[in-house]
Amino acid sequence: MMNSAFSAVELAPSDPILGLTELFKSDNNPNKVNLGVGVYYDDNGNVPLLSCVRLAESKIVAKHRARSYQPIEGNTQYNKLVQTLLFGSDSELLNTNRIITAQTLGGTGALKVGADFLRQIVGCSDVWISDPSWANHQGIFSNAGLKVNVYPYYDPNTRGIAFDRMVEQLKALPQQAIVLLHACCHNPTGVDLTADQWQIVTDIVVDRGLIPFLDIAYQGFGSSLDEDGAVVRLFTEKCQNLVISNSFSKSFSLYGERIGGLSIMSGTAGEAKRVQSQLKRLIRTNYSSPPIHSGALVETVLADSELKAQWVNELTGMRERIKKMRLDLSTNIAKLCPGADFSFITQQKGMFSYSGLTKEQVIKLREEHSVYAVESGRICVAALNSQNVEFVSDAISKVIL
Repeated sequence: MMNSAFSAVELAPSDPILGLTELFKSDNNPNKVNLGVGVYYDDNGNVPLLSCVRLAESKIVAKHRARSYQPIEGNTQYNKLVQTLLFGSDSELLNTNRIITAQTLGGTGALKVGADFLRQIVGCSDVWISDPSWANHQGIFSNAGLKVNVYPYYDPNTRGIAFDRMVEQLKALPQQAIVLLHACCHNPTGVDLTADQWQIVTDIVVDRGLIPFLDIAYQGFGSSLDEDGAVVRLFTEKCQNLVISNSFSKSFSLYGERIGGLSIMSGTAGEAKRVQSQLKRLIRTNYSSPPIHSGALVETVLADSELKAQWVNELTGMRERIKKMRLDLSTNIAKLCPGADFSFITQQKGMFSYSGLTKEQVIKLREEHSVYAVESGRICVAALNSQNVEFVSDAISKVIL
């Protein structure tokens, strides 16, 4: 019998976050808490089904639509609504035909299609991501054929941004280098640039001729939809070119529906048309066209004034609940462990926090208290609730003593 053609295939290392979930599932402690997975949970510890989504789905099902193929770039109305959300309804840019948008398989799909476009069509060779960044950024851009480098971002000593070193590195980048930037709610640290710092970064991008790639997966989880989108509008005011990946996984609680978008801003309408033609070729040879249902859900909500208002209200509720969990965690630890200052957690934004816990403390937290976190110390604050926040606070207090 001939040897298998796959006999030399090596076992890949497990995903650090998904592997953590497997450990969590095997834990028999009834009080166990998983702070590793990047998913929003409600106060009952469940992934919510938003009321606006439920109503939108009822409307869609009632129409009994056929399930034919969508265009390669997805539904036109969906794409227009994505542009309005990102760039603002009053943006003059929307009438210039300089922006093209494609419905993608989540924000991850948008990142991959964007990376393929920049490598294969534009001819870029290097991308620079923040240190640290979302773990999947490294793999996505590397698999697209780009060399992945890092620029300084987080300063563990100040629990803030190493801005001077970040600026120094960005100023040294070669022309047409891709710079991946988290538009809001930085993952994994929760630490965002200030408005003044964004102005400086944007100016450097323009002066150096860099290609900005904004990843905005958490719009609405920081301050508001409008405030979280301000960075996008800032770049459109100053730059000729801009690449944006956006996701509705968190803001619509549609994780398994895989719905997002890739938007590219070009210098002219003619340039944008050529970009779109190449983007469609890349998508065609990848997944051919996006699914109907996920895009229809988002489109139905965003196109209906009442449903959109309901969505904004529900999103506000999620954002405020996370803020309360940040405050409760910080307050509890201060009471349980006098001298330990965790107030910085309340200044961070979005679903995640760099807690400052060491690898050793994270392991102790897991093995002795059944509280699971990524070994970098990153925790998902959205996994905390009124039933487990005291338990987690107590566990953290014990491992930092």
